[in-house]
Parts: sequence; C-alpha cells; structure tokens
Amino acid sequence: MSAVAEVPVAPPPVASPGWPQRLASLDRAARLRLGVVAALLVAALLAAFFYSRQPDYRVLFSGLNDKDGGAIVAQLSQMNVPYKYTEGGGAILVPAERVHDVRLRLATQGLPKGSVTGFELMETNRFGVTQFQERLNFQRGLEGELTRSIQALASVQSARVHLALPQQNGFFREQQKPSASVLLSLYPGRFLDRAQLAGIVHLVASSVPELAPSAVSVLDDTGKLLSQTPDMAGAGVDAQQLAYVQQIEQQYARRILDLLEPVVGKNNVKAQVTAEVDFNQTESTVEQHKPNLAPDASAVRSQQVVESGGTPGAQPPTGVPGAVTNQPPQASAAPINGANPAPTAAGGAPGSGAAGQAKRESITNYEVDKTTQVTRGGAGAIKRVNAAVVVNYQPVSEGPGKPAVNKALTPEQLEQMTALVRETIGFNKERGDSVNLMNAPFLVEEVPPGELPLWKQPETIELAKTLGWPLGISLAAAILLLGLLRPALKARARAVQMAAQQPAGAQLSAIASEELQRPGLPAPAQPEELQPTAEQLRLEEARQLARDNPVAVASILKTWVNGD
Repeated sequence: MSAVAEVPVAPPPVASPGWPQRLASLDRAARLRLGVVAALLVAALLAAFFYSRQPDYRVLFSGLNDKDGGAIVAQLSQMNVPYKYTEGGGAILVPAERVHDVRLRLATQGLPKGSVTGFELMETNRFGVTQFQERLNFQRGLEGELTRSIQALASVQSARVHLALPQQNGFFREQQKPSASVLLSLYPGRFLDRAQLAGIVHLVASSVPELAPSAVSVLDDTGKLLSQTPDMAGAGVDAQQLAYVQQIEQQYARRILDLLEPVVGKNNVKAQVTAEVDFNQTESTVEQHKPNLAPDASAVRSQQVVESGGTPGAQPPTGVPGAVTNQPPQASAAPINGANPAPTAAGGAPGSGAAGQAKRESITNYEVDKTTQVTRGGAGAIKRVNAAVVVNYQPVSEGPGKPAVNKALTPEQLEQMTALVRETIGFNKERGDSVNLMNAPFLVEEVPPGELPLWKQPETIELAKTLGWPLGISLAAAILLLGLLRPALKARARAVQMAAQQPAGAQLSAIASEELQRPGLPAPAQPEELQPTAEQLRLEEARQLARDNPVAVASILKTWVNGD
C-alpha cells in the first residue's frame, strides 16, 4: 500500500490588477457611483475655471435716465465693450479693468449728457423762429449751463435754476431788474457752508447781465432759504458768528491747558471758557462848539464894508419931482431989493441947501470852532470772559520706598495758578470777567483696551474673501471623494484581498456564484452503462489533483520511484 504525503505549498503571488481590470471587476452600482463622482468633480473644476476667467464687473454710470442710458449702451456696442445691467436697470456695469478707459472715451463724446440741456439748444434753431422763441431758448440754455456748473460741486446732487429776465424796452424810464432762484438737492450727510453759498450766488449773478447778488435766492429740497437777503441781515444769530465765538473759547481754553499742563501733568487739568461777544454795530456822532474867543484871537471868515456920501457944497434936489424939477433954474423976475425973494424953480426956499451926507457900514464874520467826532463800534467785541478750571490732586511722596499719595494743592499754589489763568485770558475786572479754579481728585475709570476678535479684523475678512472660493471648491471635491469614491475603492480592495486568500476552486465557485441563475430544464438521465465506475472516479480525482497541485503530485511520484 502506497502512502501519499501532503506537502503544503504556498500559493503563487497574485499580480496587482491595473485600473482597467479594477474598473471592469466593479459591479454596476459601483460603476454608477464612480461615474457620478467623476462627473461632479469635472463640473466643479469647469465651474472654477470659467468663474476665474469671468471678468469682474464694476459700475460705469448709475442713476441715468432712459435717454442717456440708451445712448451709452449704443456706444458700448459700437466699442465692443461687454456690459450688464443691475436689477431694475439702475446702473450699467462693465469689466473693472476698462471702467476708466470707457468713461474717458464716453466723455469725449459728451456722454452722459444728463437731462439738463445747455446752449446746444441754440444749435438746432429752425428756419422761421420768432424773436420770442429765440429769447426763450437763450434763457433755457443759460439756465441749463448754470445748472451744470452748480452740479459740479461735490455736495450738490442735483440743481434747478430759474431765471426771470424781463424784456428790456428803451421807452420805459425805469427798467425792471432780472432775478434768479436756485433749488438745490444735496447728498445725504453733506451741507454747504456760508462761503459755498456765497459762491453759488455770485456765480449766478455774474452770469446774468445786470443781476444783483441780492436778487438771487437759494433754497434746498426742504424749502429752507439758504441765502441771506439784505432784509434778513441781522435778524438772527449767524452760523459764522457762532463759529467765531467757539473759536475764541477754544483758543482761551487751549492757552490755559498749554500753561498748566507742564506744571500739573497732562490730563490733570480741565478748562472751559465762556465768552460773551457783542456783534452789534454802533455808530455815534458828536459835534462840539467851543466858547467865543476875543476878536483879535478869532479868525475872520468874511468882511464887508459899505461907504456912501455927497459932494461938499452941492444941494440935494428939492421940490416936486417932474419935468420942471429937471430943468435948470431961470432968472428971477422980481426986484433985487424986494421984500420977498422969488421962489426957486424947484419950489424950495432960498438958502435951504445943505452939505452932502456920508454913510459907512461894516460887516465882519468870524469862524466858529466846531469838532465833529464819528465813532463806529466794530462787530465781535468781547464783552465778558468767564473761565472755569479744575486741577487734579497731585501725587506726593511720603518717603523713600513708599508709594506716592495724591494730595490737594496748597492755597498758595491755587492762588498762583489763578493768577496765571487771569493773565492768560486777559482778565479785565471792569468788564466783569471771572476766573474760578478748583482743586479736586479726578475719577479715572480703567477700561481695558478692547481688541477686535480675530474674525472681525479687516485682514482676516479680506483673507477669507480671497481664499473662500478655492477652499470651497476643494472642500466640495474632498466631500465627493470621501463620500462616494472612497467607499467604492475600499469595497473593491476588500473583495480583491478575499479573493487572493481563497484557493482557485473557491475563487471559481465565488465567481460562478455571482453569475445570474437562469431557470432551465433538468438534464436527461444517463444510462447505467454510461455512468463512471469507482476506478474512473479515482482516476479523475488524481488528474484533477495533478492539475491543481502539480508540485505535490511530482513529489509523490518521486517518492514512488525512489522506493521510499
């Protein structure tokens, strides 16, 4: 009887299958999952690629009307510039790297023109325009040009200008003067100061002939009158006056701090100054006359002397005025030695002639001393100054090695500081100035410096915006790989390992077991003479053993030949 020895032989090494073999060995469900993962990964990569290639759009113009928007879109189409609209069409977007170039190129063509039209109205005059229409177009063009100039200011969002230009007629003795009104709409949070309002008023007044600045009214969108007319001058407190008072108070307070801080330390003194300023303009006229001086000490202003007199021995005319009086006297007809002399031709008595009379008048005017004094009080005179100063307790060391203790100032120190403050503000007792200096401990609250958390810092936010999209794509790809592809690969690796550990027959059985079971008819029964015998069965088993394990069969044959 021959003995058969079983020699354990290690299975031959199994070669690692490649990717095509692994894919071919997967079942339908695994292949479907692997295909979905690959498609999603490719789609994510394509989306990231196209998103990175897509230009960043920025606002070119916003708040345009339909006319300007259509003109700009047509010009962008001619320039081959891609553009987009925001939701609602409120703004036009173009690539960020071309914003400034497109704006400059559109500006050379006068776009956007806006809803305001200027002197271009005069370029479209048609034949047969009346004088009234021409004057109206000129007025509209002038209003449009003024509106554009005012809208160029940084604080003005929109503006409207209304001009009242009366028709000048040479037949009227008194011509009506033009006037203007300006309506402003400012940007939120902005305002116009007094100098800017004066600039707008003078801009309008200088652009219209014979338009006085007082005839220009400036209003805001709430209906508030911004310009100050001459009638309203001095009606209330001006903002410029308030600014002047605040400037004076801050200047005095700054002087006090600059003087006391080197003595008591920084942040150890607080000062507040209140100034009363008189903005009233007063004018007074004084006329004084001195007493009369002596004639020899006075200055002669004017002198008039009138002298009149007759010729000596001449007789004044006598008698009744008439033709007889004007005739020369005739010879007397009466006897010379008569008792009664004859009367004269003038009818006067003989011997009544008298000597000529003399008259002198003198008028002298002297200068009167007169002094006229005009005094005008300037606006902004300081009427009174009140200063309040608080000084903190000063640290005093009680000895070497001991901490300093805050103690109050001595009366002598307080008096010296008060005198310094008085000299600093120009103390004047006659106008009622007052200075009050107080020494008290300051209450200091220690507040720890608040640091922004890391996630609120601007650098962190900017870094998150920069790396957000790449990290999101990478995270999505990782989720797809770990959620779908990795389980499929693990299942495949586990199946290959189990197949490598099993013998060939088991592998064939496992592979055969995976085949689909199809229903079929039973095999026909074989006759008895065709059935194998026991010897044939043992021979078939030996052949199968030789095919499965040729090494063991060779060892058995070698043992038999050697006779062992």
